[in-house]
Parts: sequence; C-alpha cells; structure tokens
Amino acid sequence: QVQLVESGGGLVQAGGSLRLSCVASGSILRINAMGWYRQAPGKQRELVAGITSGGRTNYADSVKGRFTISRDNAKNTVYLQMNSLEPEDTAVYYCNADLQESRSVRSYDYWGQGTQVTISS
Repeated sequence: QVQLVESGGGLVQAGGSLRLSCVASGSILRINAMGWYRQAPGKQRELVAGITSGGRTNYADSVKGRFTISRDNAKNTVYLQMNSLEPEDTAVYYCNADLQESRSVRSYDYWGQGTQVTISS
C-alpha cells in the first residue's frame, strides 16, 4: 500500500518560514513528477509547485521567489521551503506524486492527507 505522508505544517506569523516534507512509502517502482497543492476555505485546490524526476520545477505565480520545491529521490521525499509567508498562503497543503507501484503496469496519481498551514497577520 503506497502512502504519502506530509509533515511540517503549523502556525506562523506573516514574514516567517515553514518547510513541508512529504515521504512516499510502500512498494514503489518509480516516482515521476511530485508536487504540492493547496486548498483554502471556499476555494479550489491549486498547484503551488511541481518538480519532475529530473529536477525541473514550476511554480504558481503567487509563490515565485518565495517558495522552493526540491526532492530527494533516494528518500522518495519532496520538500517545500516557504519563505516570506503571507496570510494569503493559509491553506491545507497536499502532496501529490505520479508514481508506479511495483505490481502495476502504469503510474497513478497519489495524494497525501494534507497539512494545515496558517499564517497570522
């Protein structure tokens, strides 16, 4: 059973920093792209940042220059370093991975359970 488990959320003041981590575990053959999404109350889930298996990254315009996504392929882990946090960044942050299980012939999308990030003004 593949699982994605996030950690690192919390409550910080505006201008502060947080680092989110997401570990993929289980019988994994290969992990392709990984990413972070967020969903604020009353809003749709949106892509925050993504990273390919080769390390190519993309970011939402609202976080460019403030957030950095990275991954450690040996640890099946993706990180999101968030700096200069703003109240508008308050949301539940979800980890996503396009990965192939050992027993599968193709890859599928997997999601973590989410971690709350709250920024106070």
